[in-house]
Amino acid sequence: MNVLVVSCNHHNAGVGIREKLAFTGEGQLSKAYARWREEHPNAEIVVLSTCNRVEIYAADESDDVRVSFDDITRFISTFHNIPTDEFVESVLSHYGPKAVSHLFEVTCSIDSMVLGEPQIVNQVKEAYRIAQENDACGPLTNVLFQQALNVSARVRTETRLAEGRVSIASVAVGEFGRNIFSRFDNKTVLVIGAGEMATETLQYLKSEGVRKIVIANRSRPRAEKLAEEWGGQAIDFSELDHWLARADVIVSTTGAEETLITRKRFETARRHSEQHPVFILDLAAPRDFDPSIATVDDNVFLYDIDALEETCQKNRKLREAEIKKALEIIAEQTDRFMQEIYHRATGPVIHRLREHWGEISRSELERMYRKMPDLRAEQREAIEATIQRIVNKLLHPPLEALKDEAREGTPDGLLQAIRRLFLGRQQ
Repeated sequence: MNVLVVSCNHHNAGVGIREKLAFTGEGQLSKAYARWREEHPNAEIVVLSTCNRVEIYAADESDDVRVSFDDITRFISTFHNIPTDEFVESVLSHYGPKAVSHLFEVTCSIDSMVLGEPQIVNQVKEAYRIAQENDACGPLTNVLFQQALNVSARVRTETRLAEGRVSIASVAVGEFGRNIFSRFDNKTVLVIGAGEMATETLQYLKSEGVRKIVIANRSRPRAEKLAEEWGGQAIDFSELDHWLARADVIVSTTGAEETLITRKRFETARRHSEQHPVFILDLAAPRDFDPSIATVDDNVFLYDIDALEETCQKNRKLREAEIKKALEIIAEQTDRFMQEIYHRATGPVIHRLREHWGEISRSELERMYRKMPDLRAEQREAIEATIQRIVNKLLHPPLEALKDEAREGTPDGLLQAIRRLFLGRQQ
C-alpha cells in the first residue's frame, strides 16, 4: 500500500510553472484521467489543480506495482508536452503519512496563501468528484479524501482559523484595493468569469458597497445567472473591450488556457478611457492578463496570485495559536488514518499467517496422535495448549515488528519479507 503526492504549489513554484502544469477544466482532466488509466490501470489518482497549486495524489494497494515520483512527473511531462527538467526542481513529493498530512493541511487551508480561506474545501470536493466520475478513485483515495473533508470540518469547528479576512478575494480587495480607492460604492466593477471565485469576489465587493457590476462570461446564461444573483449586468464577450476601458475594478477568474487580455489589447482599450485609476485583480491560473499590462501607465494597478503572498503571511502570523490547534488535530487524524491503512495492509497477512501456522500445527498433531493413539483427552489438551503457546511466541516478533514499522508508514517491505520467510511465497 502506498500514498504519494507530487505538489507544485505557491510555496515552491511561481505562477509561470504552475500555469504550465495546470489542468484547466473538466474536459482536460477527463483526458488526463483516461491517459493515466491506460498507463497505470491499478493505481488510484486524484488531481487537484487550482490557481495556487497543482497536486497529484496517487495511491495503490498492489504489491507488485508502486507508483513513483518519476511515474507522475513523466506523466505530467508527456501530457503537457513539457520537458521534465523544466519543472522537476519546482515540485515536491511526500510519501505515506506525510502525504496524508499534507492533504489534510491543504483541505484545512493551513497550506493556503490565505490562512483559513474556505474556498479550498470546495476545490478539494470538486477535484474528488471529478476523479470519481472518471473512475480514477479506489478504496484508498476514497477513504483519504473523505477523511480530509471530515478533518477540515473539525478544524473549522474547533479553531478560530477562519476568522477575519480569510479568502483570496477579501484579502486582495481589502488590502490592495484599499490602497488605491478609499471607497467602492461609486466604482464600476467588471468581473470576467462566472465561477466560484467570481461569486466569492462579488460577495466581498458587495459588502464594500459596490453597486455597478458588469459580468462577462463565454457562456452568456451563466453570466446572466450570476448577474441576477448579485444585481449586476451580464454582457457578451464581444463587449469586453468596451468595459475594459470603463471599469474601475476588474476581477478576472476564467479558466482560459491562454492569456485572455494581451498588452496590445489592453493598450487599445486604455486609449478609449480617461486614464483613470484601474485596479486589476487577476485570480486566474493560467493568468488572464499579460503581466506587462502593469506598466502600461501609472494608473494601472495589476495584482496576481503571487502578489498576495506577503499579505497572506501577515495573516498567518496573527493566527499562530490557531494554527497550532489545527496542526494537533491534523496530526491526530493522520495517525488514525495510517492506523486504518495499517490494518488494511497487515490484516490479511496476519490472518493468513495464523491460518497457515495453524494448519501446520494441526497436521503435525494429527500425525502424532496416530502414532500415540492411547493419549488421554487431558494429555491432548495439554499438548495442544503447548503447541499454541509456541506458535504465539514465534509469531510475536514479526507481528511486533510490523506494528513498529507501521508507525512510520505502511510496512510494505516487512510485509513482503514476512510473506517470503513465513509463508514461503507471495500472497
